[in-house]
Amino acid sequence: MKIAIINGPNLNLLGKREPGIYGSTSFDDYLATLKSKYPQVDIHYYQSNVEGELINELQRVGFDYDGIIMNPGGYTHTSVAIGDAIASIKTPVVEVHISNVHAREEFRKLSHVSGKSAGSIIGLGLKGYELALQYLLNK
Repeated sequence: MKIAIINGPNLNLLGKREPGIYGSTSFDDYLATLKSKYPQVDIHYYQSNVEGELINELQRVGFDYDGIIMNPGGYTHTSVAIGDAIASIKTPVVEVHISNVHAREEFRKLSHVSGKSAGSIIGLGLKGYELALQYLLNK
């Protein structure tokens, strides 16, 4: 099984960025743990701070992979184009957010991604990625 994890802007700073909200573990460290826990899964990881690069990656993996786990970061609330890209591919996407976006600023309650995704996991920390992976494995 091939699963892509695609992270959006500022998620390269996990472990350093606002640890009270996002925790103190880097995504690279978390990814190593996830890969060792699921050795039967080919997990591809991609992160970009650039909207168009995220869309290119969705299109690149969106017809050949078994599932995509995506945290679009701040683009969740602003990018109609990322939502359109998700709607345009055949691979199911699970939206993940580390923090509970509904308990934060008002503008974070809007998602251009949720309605195009198979489902959303919000506010469960990095554990949300594993839960999304388990969903895709059982689908």
